[in-house]
Amino acid sequence: MIKITLKDGSILEVEKGMSILEVAKKISEGLARNATCGEVNGKVQDLRYKLQEDCNLVIHTFQDDDIEGKKAYWHTTSHIMSQAVKRLFPNAKIAIGPAINEGFYYDFDVEKPFTDEDKANIEEEMKKIIKEDLVIERFSLPRKEALELMKDEPYKVELIQDLPEGEDISFYRQGDFTDLCAGPHLERTGKIKTVKILSSSGAYWRGSEKNKMLQRIYAISFPKASQLQEYLDFLEEARQRDHRKIGKEQELFMTHELVGSGLPMYLPNGATIRRILERYIADKEIALGYQHVYTPSLANVELYKTSGHWDHYHEDMFPVMKMENEELVLRPMNCPHHMLIYKNKLHSYRDLPIRIGELAHDFRYEASGSVCGLERVREMCQNDAHIFVTPEQIKSVFGEVVKLILSVYEDFGFKDYSFRLSLRDKNNKEKYFDDDQMWETAETQLREILTELGINFYEAEGEAAFYGPKLDVQIKTAIGHDITISTCQLDFLLPQRFELEYIGEDGKAHRPVVIHRAILGTFDRFLSFLIEEYKGAFPTWLAPVQVKILPITDNQHEYANQLKEKFMKQGIRVVVDDRNEKTGYKIREAEIERIPYMLVVGPKEVEGNTVAVRSRDNGDMGTMKIDLFEEKILNEINTKGE
Repeated sequence: MIKITLKDGSILEVEKGMSILEVAKKISEGLARNATCGEVNGKVQDLRYKLQEDCNLVIHTFQDDDIEGKKAYWHTTSHIMSQAVKRLFPNAKIAIGPAINEGFYYDFDVEKPFTDEDKANIEEEMKKIIKEDLVIERFSLPRKEALELMKDEPYKVELIQDLPEGEDISFYRQGDFTDLCAGPHLERTGKIKTVKILSSSGAYWRGSEKNKMLQRIYAISFPKASQLQEYLDFLEEARQRDHRKIGKEQELFMTHELVGSGLPMYLPNGATIRRILERYIADKEIALGYQHVYTPSLANVELYKTSGHWDHYHEDMFPVMKMENEELVLRPMNCPHHMLIYKNKLHSYRDLPIRIGELAHDFRYEASGSVCGLERVREMCQNDAHIFVTPEQIKSVFGEVVKLILSVYEDFGFKDYSFRLSLRDKNNKEKYFDDDQMWETAETQLREILTELGINFYEAEGEAAFYGPKLDVQIKTAIGHDITISTCQLDFLLPQRFELEYIGEDGKAHRPVVIHRAILGTFDRFLSFLIEEYKGAFPTWLAPVQVKILPITDNQHEYANQLKEKFMKQGIRVVVDDRNEKTGYKIREAEIERIPYMLVVGPKEVEGNTVAVRSRDNGDMGTMKIDLFEEKILNEINTKGE
């Protein structure tokens, strides 16, 4: 007998050699029906896996919060899709087909891209394979036999050749189809209940442009048809919220091939929102003692060699430009510039903390396939700042930054967010600056600060900046994605590399600590998030047009323009729609544009010095005196709708 420690800490004694599936049955028939894989001492295994010694065991299902149970389900379905393609396209060569966070994909080498008709046929063939309820068997072969088995599949041969000598080379067989795979997989194809092919695209083999372009099919599967429908509804909601779609409809930004990929241009409406955001955060920071600066977007390569960015980040930077006796590069971040601004003069401990802020333009060498609207760009504007503190000031200043973050989130109505302590991966010597003592000090101190501040946080290894740990604020988007907006980082390294000092109370030179922080992150990504969060219906204080005045006939044009002039003097963003169109049509168009307020003016409104108010959110609000409406909207703008 062996002892199995389950997820809840309970211990189960079972016979040696019992499979994970048999253990699941021993616990409950329901668990056995829903189980997709197991995790033995932290390693994911098939349900067929036989337990030979005492161990920790977690049995995963599709419904679990973690992803492992879903990935086993989706990975099994990816093999079903590959089998379907081979049945319909016998000459197709198969590459890889992993499960991803939402579904799975498989890459194929075929003569031409898959058509919509092809994908429909593949989906039908997948359903046939599921109905056949084929047994899925795992087996292993030595290298020579594995290569012989896969001799007609060049991509599989390449993968086998890359495996270390003596490596267990495992395969999965279902009916007439066999694939090289480490697993895990379900026991039968009939365990899959409903499938849907979502899309297809080109994809380079192993992600390299030097390799052949393959055809990738994305798909997903679920245990219940209702779950698939919920997912398709989710995709439609995501499509409706897509910031690229709304950005085009509301004329917020545009891109053009003559300008280049990842280089969006802000149109007047989008520029208005961005200007409001920039003024909003700059005013907040200045009120808190930040000193704003401007620094150049170009810098000598030596600056980044001094900071350490060149060793850890140069692959994400644009190529060097040689000019006379200098090598210049577009900057990927502006912290090295701020180090030099601090070093520009001698500082006393009485001067600290020193808060240097900038709305800074930075550049990242993003591949054309990864850029996306405003979300991922090659040029971005960061809401960046660096605070230089004494070691004794770290806790209080870090707390001030957290307080600022919470204040901003309250203004924007953000509620669903969490705090992540991002740490280095100790084994990744290339990504992170190699100084164990520095990292230990920084991570321990930041962990203690967050605990003392009463901030609930979780830890994530491998998410730190190359020079230090950080607090990331993870926000749940309207469609359920987890993204980082604000970040606050503790840095002992750059002050050391730039030899920064301040004169302490003892009259001696001391090394400051730097707190890097970004509240809105980049304005570009923040705006893409806001567009999707609000679905284009911006709160009144942010809306590019806050009021649209709709005269019923030409006779009210003069009155409408008088109102426009009056409102504009109060800083209200207003336009007049004086086109010769029916009022109902103009109202519907203003609603599509998501204008917060529409003011309909006809003969009665002119005579009574009033406006008929329609609200985007509340519909017809009746007739109001002009001063009363003006007071109402100004209060809404100034309080940000509180």
